Amino acid sequence: MRRGDPVTIIDQGNGAANPAAADLIKDTTTQTFVKDVIEESKRQPVLIDFWAEWCGPCKQLTPVLEKAVRAAKGKVKLVKMNIDQHPAIPGQMGIQSIPAVIAFVNGQPADGFMGAVPESQLNAFIEKLTKGVVAPGEVNVAEIVQEAEAVLAEGDAAAAAQIYAEALQHDSTNIAALAGLAKCYAVAGAMEQAKQTLAMVPESKRNDPAVKAVQTTIDLAEQAQSLGPVAELEQKVAANPLDHQARFDLATALNAQGDRTAATAQLLEIVKRDRKWNDDGARKQLVQFFEAWGGTDDATVEGRKRLSTILFS
Repeated sequence: MRRGDPVTIIDQGNGAANPAAADLIKDTTTQTFVKDVIEESKRQPVLIDFWAEWCGPCKQLTPVLEKAVRAAKGKVKLVKMNIDQHPAIPGQMGIQSIPAVIAFVNGQPADGFMGAVPESQLNAFIEKLTKGVVAPGEVNVAEIVQEAEAVLAEGDAAAAAQIYAEALQHDSTNIAALAGLAKCYAVAGAMEQAKQTLAMVPESKRNDPAVKAVQTTIDLAEQAQSLGPVAELEQKVAANPLDHQARFDLATALNAQGDRTAATAQLLEIVKRDRKWNDDGARKQLVQFFEAWGGTDDATVEGRKRLSTILFS
């Protein structure tokens, strides 16, 4: 049974129980099924366990199921229904053998299984079902990271760094937070701190796009440190427009100053004049710029359009 599959439910009562007093595990009836399962699943996943007194495998599954639900610490709830006492709902859902466990998410059946499955399989089932679900009282690190990203996008690297640091207090291995904090340092020009932060990223995660983007930013900044002042480079280019190395260096220096539009223009000029110069070096550098800036950055979007126009004209 997949999420979104339609199911018609009989609602013969309004279920007067106080939802605030509901435990992680409870019994339900035909009258309270909509409230206990359908409505409750709009807040977090709910497992409905169809069972009967005469069912031996049910008695094997129930304690293991309850243990797994408690271990999830509120990310999922368990509702049990005796099919002999309440046959209408399982009949409508086509339950033909028990034990049968159906997971409801956002008011709809999402997944399920039949039989007394092993504990390891049950734990994997619940882990998959609750991925991304935050338990009551648990800090939502993903939301903190999103807030930090928004603040950084507004240009306040210092404030964003504090928020990323807060996320890392709760999850010191969060890759998005580590990359974000390193980016804040890089934006502020604190390259050593940026490198130290990136060093905390496990080797297996070094190819994460956010991590690679910050590493590229650091590489470009260090590359720019060996170049002369922008004014001198501009004079060199003005004196000799065919001095592609000077123009390349100018673009790198302009990027380090944050002038993305001008940096793009200089590299595009090299591509137009001599695509093969320095083994396609201008285009490759531009691609590095795009990686450092991010795919949704206005300068990246516009730069890619202009580069495509030149390459395919």
